[in-house]
Amino acid sequence: MGSSGGPDESSVRVALRIRPQLAKEKIEGCHICTFVMPGEPQVVLGKDKAFTYDHVFDMDTQQETIYTQCTERLIEGCFEGYNATIFAYGQTGSGKTYTMGTGFDVNIGEDELGIIPRAVNHLFRGIEERRQAATEQGRPVPEFKINAQFLELYNEEVLDLFDSTRDLEARKQRSNIKIHEDANGGIYTVGVTTRTVTSAAEMMQCLKLGALSRTTASTQMNVQSSRSHAIFTIHLCQVRVCSPDNDDNATDNRLANDSEINEFETLTAKFHFVDLAGSERLKRTGATGDRAKEGISINCGLLALGNVISALGDRSKRSTHVPYRDSKLTRLLQDSLGGNSQTMMIACISPSDRDFMETLNTLKYANRARNIKNKVVVNQDRASQQISALRTEIARLQMELMEYKTGKRMVGEDGMEGINDLVHENSMLQTENNNLRVRVKAMQETIDAQRARLTQILSDQANQALAKAGEGNEEIGNMIQNYIKEIEELRAKLLESEAVSENLRKNLSRASTRSSLYGGPSSFSPALLAPEKEASEVIEMAKKNLERLKKIEKKKKKRLRRYEENHHHTPVEHDSVIKEEVPDNEQERGNEEAEVEGSDHEEGEDADGEEEDFDMAGDETSDESDSEELEEKENVQADLANITCEIAIKQKLIDELENSQRRLHTLKQQYEQKLMMLQNKIKDTQLERDKVLHNMGSVESGTEEKAKRIKAEYERKLSSMNKELQKLQSAQKEHARLLKNQSQYEKQLKKLQLDVTEMKKTKVALMRQMKEQQERNRATECRRNREIASLKKEQRRAEHQLKQMEAQKRQQELILRRKNEEVTALRRQVRPVSGKVSRKVSLPEPLHEPSHRATPGRLHTSGVSPSNGARSSPVRMGSIYLSRTARAKWQSLERRVTDIIMQRMTISNMEADMNRLLKQREELTRRRERVSRKREKMAVEGADADRSLASLNEELESLCANIDYINDSIADCQANIMQMEEAKEEGDTVDVTAVISSCNLSEARFLLDHFMTMAINKGLQAAQKDSQLKVMEGRLKQTEINSATQNQLLFHMLKEKAEINPELDALLGSALQELGYLSPENGDDSSSDESTPSPATEGSTLASDLMKLCGESRPRGKARRRTTTQMELLYASSGDLSCESPTGDFSAPLLPLSERLEGPADMPGHSFGQTSDREQTVSPSALSARPAGISGSRSPTGTERRQLERSPLSRRKAQEKGPTATHIPAPTHTPPPSSAAEGKTKGSDYKSLLEEAPAFEGHRGVINPVTAPKNSRGAKLQCVYVAEGHTKPVLCVDATDDLLFTGSKDRTCKVWNLVTGQEIMSLADHPSSVVSVRYSSSLVFTVSTAYIKVWDIRDSAKCIRTLTSSGQVGSGDTCSSVRSLSIPPGESQINQIALNPSGSFLYAAAGNAVRMWDLRKFVSTGKLTGHLGPVMCLTVDRLGHGQDVVLTGSKDHHIKMFEVTEGAQGSITSSHTFDPAHQDGVESLAVHGDVFYSGSRDYYIKKWDLGSKQLLQSASAQADWVSALGVVPGSPVLLSGCRGGLLRLWHTDSLAPLGEVRGHDSPINGLATNSSQLFTASDDRTVRIWEAKGSLEDGVH
Repeated sequence: MGSSGGPDESSVRVALRIRPQLAKEKIEGCHICTFVMPGEPQVVLGKDKAFTYDHVFDMDTQQETIYTQCTERLIEGCFEGYNATIFAYGQTGSGKTYTMGTGFDVNIGEDELGIIPRAVNHLFRGIEERRQAATEQGRPVPEFKINAQFLELYNEEVLDLFDSTRDLEARKQRSNIKIHEDANGGIYTVGVTTRTVTSAAEMMQCLKLGALSRTTASTQMNVQSSRSHAIFTIHLCQVRVCSPDNDDNATDNRLANDSEINEFETLTAKFHFVDLAGSERLKRTGATGDRAKEGISINCGLLALGNVISALGDRSKRSTHVPYRDSKLTRLLQDSLGGNSQTMMIACISPSDRDFMETLNTLKYANRARNIKNKVVVNQDRASQQISALRTEIARLQMELMEYKTGKRMVGEDGMEGINDLVHENSMLQTENNNLRVRVKAMQETIDAQRARLTQILSDQANQALAKAGEGNEEIGNMIQNYIKEIEELRAKLLESEAVSENLRKNLSRASTRSSLYGGPSSFSPALLAPEKEASEVIEMAKKNLERLKKIEKKKKKRLRRYEENHHHTPVEHDSVIKEEVPDNEQERGNEEAEVEGSDHEEGEDADGEEEDFDMAGDETSDESDSEELEEKENVQADLANITCEIAIKQKLIDELENSQRRLHTLKQQYEQKLMMLQNKIKDTQLERDKVLHNMGSVESGTEEKAKRIKAEYERKLSSMNKELQKLQSAQKEHARLLKNQSQYEKQLKKLQLDVTEMKKTKVALMRQMKEQQERNRATECRRNREIASLKKEQRRAEHQLKQMEAQKRQQELILRRKNEEVTALRRQVRPVSGKVSRKVSLPEPLHEPSHRATPGRLHTSGVSPSNGARSSPVRMGSIYLSRTARAKWQSLERRVTDIIMQRMTISNMEADMNRLLKQREELTRRRERVSRKREKMAVEGADADRSLASLNEELESLCANIDYINDSIADCQANIMQMEEAKEEGDTVDVTAVISSCNLSEARFLLDHFMTMAINKGLQAAQKDSQLKVMEGRLKQTEINSATQNQLLFHMLKEKAEINPELDALLGSALQELGYLSPENGDDSSSDESTPSPATEGSTLASDLMKLCGESRPRGKARRRTTTQMELLYASSGDLSCESPTGDFSAPLLPLSERLEGPADMPGHSFGQTSDREQTVSPSALSARPAGISGSRSPTGTERRQLERSPLSRRKAQEKGPTATHIPAPTHTPPPSSAAEGKTKGSDYKSLLEEAPAFEGHRGVINPVTAPKNSRGAKLQCVYVAEGHTKPVLCVDATDDLLFTGSKDRTCKVWNLVTGQEIMSLADHPSSVVSVRYSSSLVFTVSTAYIKVWDIRDSAKCIRTLTSSGQVGSGDTCSSVRSLSIPPGESQINQIALNPSGSFLYAAAGNAVRMWDLRKFVSTGKLTGHLGPVMCLTVDRLGHGQDVVLTGSKDHHIKMFEVTEGAQGSITSSHTFDPAHQDGVESLAVHGDVFYSGSRDYYIKKWDLGSKQLLQSASAQADWVSALGVVPGSPVLLSGCRGGLLRLWHTDSLAPLGEVRGHDSPINGLATNSSQLFTASDDRTVRIWEAKGSLEDGVH
């Protein structure tokens, strides 16, 4: 199929249809989340996300409207030969089949007919109308032929729905239908049944048959869900009379009328109606088995369709490959998407908020489809196409001919067409003429005005003169004025006449000179003789030349023939060459000789120009050809130049001859006139003679003398006449001779003209020959260039292979070297271990640490920390051999992957929240229905109803309020999702395709290598998480079993007691009713996990349960406080196990649920493999049991240790992992940090450990009591405890009365229980050091590089949000857990954070500004700006009227104050800058009532008044930077810590020094207080806890 014209661009048009809400959705209280803008094709989803399409149909739109607006135009286009496609897209149950009309319900009304039935009726109605119209106009009736095909795509197999022989079970087999592409890119199918139809009814019958064969099934979302994509295709073929393209073309119409033959054209069109199966989520449809497989297949097809739409619609991907072949659906629709088809997509959506995500995806899908451009052409058969092309060509040529006739177009000397210069000149002159006409008019008006002015002046002068003379009156003045006016007019006319006469005189003189130059009748003989002489000379010259030319031509023809025989080439005629013939100048020649000469002169010049052109062309081509061809070509060009020259000469000759012919003609006329005159004279003379003779005879009487006189007179006359006669005879001879010459001239002229035409032909042939020669040379050159290119390519390939082999060799050498190193290392490792199993545990650490540190440049690519021991040899090679660009590309791609994961996680979390809310709403709606039914029932009964009705009304109101609240939450959730989607679209800063396409081979290898490593690591993590999940599930089951057993036991015990105690019996009965609620608590409280309960623990659990049942339980906090006032309980040195049971009792409730479940699982870690206090390790089962990110629980009690040995599960695990060591019942103290394993173990022995524990961070920390040295016993500030457990310097600290939080360089933040003295948990996976930590209402905020992680420590310490310095929020733990000191672009280092007193706002010092976060919504509200250097410290206080006061200290030496009101947003500048500033950077701030203190690197502490904003006092700390400040609880004493490790005390009012205490041996990094204690964090890896013993005002001692 071709097209008559070029293809038109047509965008895919998109219509949106919103189905009405279902009854079920209304009952379940679903809200409508779509809103259609009235009068605009725009739909708003959620609160404010608008989408615009070509048409938008709301819920109440009728089928008729949709058909009229979407499909009618396409059917009309089919009659004109255009292909069309209409397809419905949307989620399952959104009304696609209803819209398309392929459902065929029996009881469907006329109004509810879908698109296909209406289109069929429209098609046959259109055919009938066209036939009638042709009959009425007396034209031949067009012929129509209609075929139909009906295909379904089921599980990626194309099935024929018209195939009646098809077995229904055969759909599981492969189909025989093949999809092919024709030469023009059109798609057609082979092996499909095609039905020819003649009426609408027949077509509908076919449709129904096909629809019945279609695969449908029921799912939870749709009772009759399409399980396949259906494509119904109508092929329309029509043969009709050609309609004339342009009626204004008279010639064309005349031709058509003269020849009464009708031209027919054949048009074909195909119309696809596509009913896609709905996109579906298996969790929503509840599909399983075959249904699930179908759903997956449907989604695969739709995904491929989406990819095609993305590739075609996304402007940035226009040039990329379009993946049509990914699915048979896209292959079948290849024409419709980006091909030759007018396409309409109808996106069907549900308005309910429960389908919000599906609706959003459909809208985005449809939005992309709008950008697709199709190339639409008319489908004609070859003949019709050719006819229409020829018609167009004829019309064009007629126009051209008209232009030639009018002289608008002409052929130039170089044979090129062009617009005649005269036309241009004429238009220019016309423009100039118009301009001059305007100018003349303006000048005329000016002259009139000037003349009037002159007249007025002259008359005024005359009047003045008369007035002076005393003779002036008005009449005389008027008369004078009129006279002057007349005089001026006459003067102007006179001047004009003189100018005209002057011009005429000049013209006359010019004409006279011209006439004298070209000769008139007066100059007879010179005009005759000069041309004659010139002509004879020219003719002689021409004869000689002609002879020579003929000889040359014969030679040249022979040579040409030889040349052609050599080259076996038949010349092809080109229109362009023919057009280059020199036009015959005869028609253009005027009557005047001057014109003729001018044209001759021009032609001579043109001929020279041509000659020059050809010489130049020859020069250009000669460089590129061989020497023989060069000679040949030069000869040909020389000949051509000669011929052109000769033609010019001959043309000149012919012109001269024609001129002389004209002169002869005029001479002939003059001769004939003179001859006639002379003959008349002779006759007159003869008459006179006769008369005289007659007179003589009559008058004989005359004298002789008289006779003599008369005779003499007549003789004289006769002689003169004889002379005249001779002269005339000679003239007659001359005339005859000239006539003879004229015939010769004419013959000669014809001969010369023939010669000229012959020469022109020869010239054209030569030019054609030259052109062919050029073409041949060009082809030769191309061939040679191709050969050179291929040779270069081969060379490059060889070089590349060489480089590749070299690189491979280098790589192999490197691997070999590494293998050797590993082998030697392993040998070294094996040697000392041979006989000593006990030492095996602690060896790998020191062995592998050096090798680990040896490659600091290595890039860790996965989320697994380096302690995983993952092999990274290719990466190491990359860091050695690859450039920085490859690394930069990898980092940008890694960041992009992380961002995408983060976004998707956030959206999926939000979606989960939304689904949860939807379920809650459904449940509440059902409850509301129940309550309302109950109320109605009670209202009907009426008995004793008032009170209960009131309670029911209250319940109903509360339910309605709950539902409204949930609806608001759902709306917020949807708005957030939309916001995330928009952010995702806007935030695509890294164009992944651009990065990948810019990679060279080595970079691509580098990236692939990293992606492989990343994929392996992620897979490993996923596997580990799965195994942990399975373990946890096993534990949960075990716990449930234990719980049930304990409940049963308790029930039996209590039953026995209840028989004696009736009160207990009643309690037991009520408790049993609520057992469903109690059992989970019991399960939680039971401290045993995966082992059989021992009597001791049973006893304690039973006791607590019994207390609960009997109502005797006290608040747990009090009980705990009472039990553990003395922390020495924890550190009892006796081996008596009974004393540890209270610890077991109180520590369990303090821990979060997951910790409680997890606690006993850690016990094997303490009970197995312990050879001494110094050498400890952790068994695999302990590691596997601990979830990533939490590496802490309480120490196991002795009772539990005993239990664990009896636990079959733990025993089995221990046997699998390694031999059990002897059991030591004594409680173990924390080993010194040097011997504690830091989790950086590597090597084959530890592979199993690391596989199961990716995030194991080290041992549990403990708070130990400190016995005061004798010399400091009298000190009033004493260190009472020290917290040990971090493996690197502790950088920050925060504390409440019960909990302590410490952040360290070891990338963890530990949470400690101050009551039990145990580390509760460790918050790991920070990208670098934890530099600041804050706690507020069960949320812990930790800072590392540019990220703030928010941890919820109520439930298994998971990171719930990640905040960045730039103000972005990520759901969950989104910052990379790989150690990374680099800060991402756009982010800055966060130095410290602070919370406002209410805990609702967080302030983070990031770079030169402080970022504000609203913690109620987790959004960044703005930032505090004004500092020139990084903000190093900040503190927040609150004024009375809900205003936060933020004090910031910076490296720029300044302290600024910011007042932040409730709801303030954007950039806030400081309200005050405190003066005088410090001499160096400010390191610490502390607020105490109405004053605050600042410590700096300039060794000074300053005291400031917050009210007056004045400096009150200043004191020198003398020794070092003041790195930490704090006020001692309960004393008016300020405490400062410095880099030297000293703690100094100052009086808060006077800043008088009260003494100093040696706090640490290393720099103090942080200081925090609670209601009774002080905490200092130091580089010595410990946190010290201080208490004031008595008043400190008088000094430390």
